[in-house]
Amino acid sequence: MNQRVLSGMRPTGALHLGHYHGALKNWVRLQADYDCFYFVADWHALTTHYEDRETIERTVYDMVIDWLAAGLDPEKATIFIQSRLPEHAELFTLLSMGTPLGWLERVPTYKDQMDKLKDRDLATYGFLGYPLLQAADILIYKATYVPVGEDQASHVELTREVARRFNHLYGRAPGFEAKIAAALAKLPKDDARYLEKQRRDYQEAGTAEALAKGEGMVNKAAAAIAGWTTEDTELLLGHLKGTGKTILTEPAALHTEVTKLPGLDGAKMSKSYGNTIAMREEPAEVERKIKRMPTDPARVHRSDPGNPERCPVWQFHQVYSDQARRDWVWKGCTTAGIGCLDCKQPVIDAIKKEQEPWRERAEAYLSNPKQVHWIVEVGTERARTEARETMRDVREAMGLVY
Repeated sequence: MNQRVLSGMRPTGALHLGHYHGALKNWVRLQADYDCFYFVADWHALTTHYEDRETIERTVYDMVIDWLAAGLDPEKATIFIQSRLPEHAELFTLLSMGTPLGWLERVPTYKDQMDKLKDRDLATYGFLGYPLLQAADILIYKATYVPVGEDQASHVELTREVARRFNHLYGRAPGFEAKIAAALAKLPKDDARYLEKQRRDYQEAGTAEALAKGEGMVNKAAAAIAGWTTEDTELLLGHLKGTGKTILTEPAALHTEVTKLPGLDGAKMSKSYGNTIAMREEPAEVERKIKRMPTDPARVHRSDPGNPERCPVWQFHQVYSDQARRDWVWKGCTTAGIGCLDCKQPVIDAIKKEQEPWRERAEAYLSNPKQVHWIVEVGTERARTEARETMRDVREAMGLVY
């Protein structure tokens, strides 16, 4: 089984080119090499749009169609809807019992979103707790990797901390300390002291080198000491990391290459700014929008030279044009050898060409909506099997009856 990747998107409207180049393109690429779980994060949409239920209900399946149109293959990736799996909410609730409030308040995006979305009432438990819900989304599927940009890396780190704390609280079986002592006694005394030093250095200072040295020592012992057991290895690795048995897997951030496509005005592409091109935008509308894009304000007349770095269209060339085309644009703009419409036409052609297979794939699903529902149904059942297995382990560790 390939290592697992998990990610999700909030269904707040039709996807645009910024969504595709910022995330969806990578999702399509990752499905060839990983066991990918991709979900519609409709509960997350409610953390900021809890009064807009009609929007969320309407856009869930539209977004799935955009995913399929972009090239997600339901035979390779598991596609499902978050709210169809109450296990997410159960794990979120159980994790909240032991997660310090300060961990949530210090998440960088919390204050950032509070500042940016002043028109919405975000003084809610749901909004404060959404990073913990994200953690539950990841941990319940024991994901190895979470593809994120730099602005979301803190959420993965919080997830790691939550998993570590849970394992520390609930991964210690009865007699844990005695079992640790027995495993340490199997080591030569110098090795046992060395391991204890690495444990202190890692747990007190978070030194990655100390963790690596300690793990190396344990693995060396496993290969060399007669009578050593798998349980000894697991116990001492948990002792080294400050955890017990690994119940919830700590994921790693997968920093994939992200292409940032700005909006039509050069700002971030966002529906709220009215500067987007939808993934399935009609060709005539694509042409109209690009032709109306602002350009370098210094080019008042056709004969005025311009500066591409001050022109939003140039940023589209960075995504859609090869080096030869970009050289042509740069030279033509700075010498007034080409006009702004000349500069825009290759972008129009490239976007329309990119969208052709999307529209073709989408049309097949739009004409057969039951197929889309079936894909989601199958994916949801796959996800449910994994989620229930994790929850059995979690409930047992916490001493909860079935």
